[in-house]
Amino acid sequence: MTSDRFPDAFEQAIAELRADIAAIATGAEPPTFTNTILPLERAGRTLDRVMTLFGVMIENVSTPAYQALDQAWSPRLAAASDDITFNRALFARIDAIHATRLDGDLSSEQVRLVEKIHGRFVRSGARLDDAGQQRLGAINQELAAAFAEFSARVLADEQTWVALETDADLAGLSPSDIASARSEAQARGLSVRGVIVNTRSSVDPFLASSGRRDLRERVWRAFKQRGDNDDAHDTKTLIVRMLHLRAERARLLGYPTHAHWRMADTMARDPEAAQALMMRVWPAAVARAREEVCDMQAIADAEGAGITIEPWDYLYYAEKVRKARYDVEQNAIRPYFELEQMIQAAFWAAGQLFGLAFRENTGQIPVFHPDVRTWEVVDAATGAHVGVFYGDHYARPGKRSGAWAEIYRWRESFDGLHTPITSNNNNFIKGAPGDPTLLSTDDVRTLFHEFGHALHALLSQVTYPSLGPTPRDFVEVPSQLNEYWARVRPVLDRFARHHETGEPMPQALLDRVLAAETFNQGYVTVEYLACALIDLDLHRRPDGIDDVTAFEREALARIGMPREIALRHRLPHFSHLFGSDAYSAGYYSYLWSEVMDADARGAFEEAGDPFDRAAADRLRRFLLAPGDSTDRQDAYRQFRGRDPEPDALLIGRGLIEVESGTSGTLGP
Repeated sequence: MTSDRFPDAFEQAIAELRADIAAIATGAEPPTFTNTILPLERAGRTLDRVMTLFGVMIENVSTPAYQALDQAWSPRLAAASDDITFNRALFARIDAIHATRLDGDLSSEQVRLVEKIHGRFVRSGARLDDAGQQRLGAINQELAAAFAEFSARVLADEQTWVALETDADLAGLSPSDIASARSEAQARGLSVRGVIVNTRSSVDPFLASSGRRDLRERVWRAFKQRGDNDDAHDTKTLIVRMLHLRAERARLLGYPTHAHWRMADTMARDPEAAQALMMRVWPAAVARAREEVCDMQAIADAEGAGITIEPWDYLYYAEKVRKARYDVEQNAIRPYFELEQMIQAAFWAAGQLFGLAFRENTGQIPVFHPDVRTWEVVDAATGAHVGVFYGDHYARPGKRSGAWAEIYRWRESFDGLHTPITSNNNNFIKGAPGDPTLLSTDDVRTLFHEFGHALHALLSQVTYPSLGPTPRDFVEVPSQLNEYWARVRPVLDRFARHHETGEPMPQALLDRVLAAETFNQGYVTVEYLACALIDLDLHRRPDGIDDVTAFEREALARIGMPREIALRHRLPHFSHLFGSDAYSAGYYSYLWSEVMDADARGAFEEAGDPFDRAAADRLRRFLLAPGDSTDRQDAYRQFRGRDPEPDALLIGRGLIEVESGTSGTLGP
């Protein structure tokens, strides 16, 4: 697939979509589910495929040619979408069906589909007058262009690196880290000892192990300053414009703020509910982080370092505390977490839980890069085809940072069976040629997390593709829950094997790894939760903001952010918020989902078996297979027999003390 083929593909696909919509909207027969909703589900299939392929290329091989296409076509694609929403004849038919949805013989899933489609049209401006729709369309097109521009600017900063010039610059790094850094330098044609690429999977291991404090600060600043260097790639002015446009759009649509608009179709429903949950966790997280800093400062003082702990010191001294407290350090663990073994571990766990098997397609399916691998997913008992899974695990130039799952195709069966196609995309730093890729515990958790999204799609049993995606604050439940199986003993015993000897992780080391499971959770929780709190603060403002730097500084002061911890994503590179609308006013959803995830693990722990068949069957039946065809809160009650207990989240993160016979109290 080359970039020059997309313009014609877009043109033809949009023309096909418009013809599909015109045929529905001008139908002579009175509107029914069969002659309106079903053809609407079928409409624009070609455009869906083209946009999926384009999204893959933009995120994974984003050359200047693709970036130019993104900036040129994003507004046109937004306009094509608005043409459907603003089609009054089409909406009149949908509205009529919605008004009588309970009067006929529609199934509960069909009623749900009508309600979801109708709500989406209303929230997108179908009821605005002509002037309102014209202005909303202009806003949507300008935002679409801004999202593309933001992503291109951040990507440009993520393609940079910090060079390690001498042997002294390698102090503290493991042999595998040194080999990877050298390989990355060679790939860029640099005659230096190595480079630290400006992506998390390269930066965090360096910050945790480098004995060079000056280089730690340099690497940390380069990573945290993405999008904030007052140069051609700076994003702050762009962010201000996006926030003003979002605020205006919310007012047009009758919502107090962008947050209220974005959360109208979520489980939380309104910003206050999300804020209340976050503030229940925040004080305990901050208290734990302050304890962690005290422990780290004590070690620095005992070593005569003569420093005060700064953000670029946190991971380095946390490793020293981990070593002192648990006799565990990442460099001792990583040889047991080889990438291929962990991929097989994720597959094996899915087989134990859901009866799936993964058969690699060697050379049978075209891929966009040699690193990409594909597997056919089948029912292990019958051999029946379930879907296709793509794995793209390595960082490379042109690929955006972070980790994500992509659904290439949702399952549907109303018009012939279409099975799901899904991918996981990570940014692990590839081992040197001939060497394995070794993962940190965080990398392993990330691999299982993204695989949880893939399993959610692969196990879907919905009839209509519009009911595949779930509300934003539920979508992370399957992924976060799947992290649980990354650290259960049957998986570790079987797959945590030394990459050189093949020997399993020694029992004593495994016991210490599991004992340290909640270590450093003050840091982990604070760096994430501060982002979620700031996101909600930012998008609850009815008029936006005018100064990104001042807002970020003042917002952190308002919540009492520990100075030793930085935001996981600073606003100038916060792609969740500004690369699209997807997670804007929605970053809280990871924590909201974690309430259910942490409680759901209890179903397996209470059974005494991480692969308990009855619990796995309920998980599949109620939480994974239905997608959004049933209410997600009701679905959780069916799975667990009750609402989730919020204390499970605090216990799981080690932020709550539980006394025997009590439900637990907040505290360090």
